[in-house]
Amino acid sequence: MPVLRSAFIALSRNAGLRRFSERSSLGRRMSSRFVAGMEPAEVIAACEALNRQGIAATLDSLGENVTTPAEAQTSAAIYHRLLDEIERRKLNANVSVKLTQMGMDLGSGLAEEIVAGLVDHAIAANSFVRVDMEGTEYTDATIELVRRIHARPGSRGHVGIVIQAYLYRSEQDIQTLLGDGIRIRLCKGAYKEPPDKAFPAKADVDANFVKLAGLLLRSGIYHGIATHDEKMISATRQFVREHGIDPASFEFQMLYGVRRDLQTALVKEGFGMRVYVPFGHEWYPYFMRRLAERPANVLFIARNMLRK
Repeated sequence: MPVLRSAFIALSRNAGLRRFSERSSLGRRMSSRFVAGMEPAEVIAACEALNRQGIAATLDSLGENVTTPAEAQTSAAIYHRLLDEIERRKLNANVSVKLTQMGMDLGSGLAEEIVAGLVDHAIAANSFVRVDMEGTEYTDATIELVRRIHARPGSRGHVGIVIQAYLYRSEQDIQTLLGDGIRIRLCKGAYKEPPDKAFPAKADVDANFVKLAGLLLRSGIYHGIATHDEKMISATRQFVREHGIDPASFEFQMLYGVRRDLQTALVKEGFGMRVYVPFGHEWYPYFMRRLAERPANVLFIARNMLRK
């Protein structure tokens, strides 16, 4: 499995294969299990379908590492449109953004200005902006940007962050963020990181995930526990029972198209569930990271491609 994971991570960075896949009907068909469509209208429809099942959504316009300020502003405009639709349709939804898509590589000032504008819009729309975490070269800058925006008057509770359990540093980062009252989405992590920065063994990542989840669940702040791993879910449920934690004080989070059976089962048990719903033409890196996280997804897609 580690070999397959490394292979898919490498493929996620292959520019030639990305160009071919994103332009081909076959590629779009393969990705459709995990990507809600190419256009905003398609992700809104997917969100409405989830809401009818009692499931909240996080809407994500796919794309990374823009190269001009104009591209960053175009990416932001899509999110402003989504926030308008969330308010107009009264959807149980928020949005997730990547800083490199908001121009972080062009200078942190541009990304901060854009994200602050989105948070202002989210406040007006009674919604929320989650800033995704990318590779470790962006970790410090991402945390500091979110802390600055969260500290602005009126922003508290309307902007959050993602922390990755496979990083050694994550416990200290969580303590810092909890001190500010910032909402956190805890996940295992989907980027290839060196062993001096991240736990190389899955068992160690799992143990750290459980430890960090406990910190979040006892914090009194509304967080997201993002996992499809039944062992991690069972550990979270057990922790909640043993410590008398209100199931309404946090939510489980999963990815669109992954473990839909678990999503509905947890809702029936009375837990909050939010599904991360990506869309857009730049789906290839995201899709490859999903395969890297769970290579069994390859077999699932192959079986479904053979069906009529």
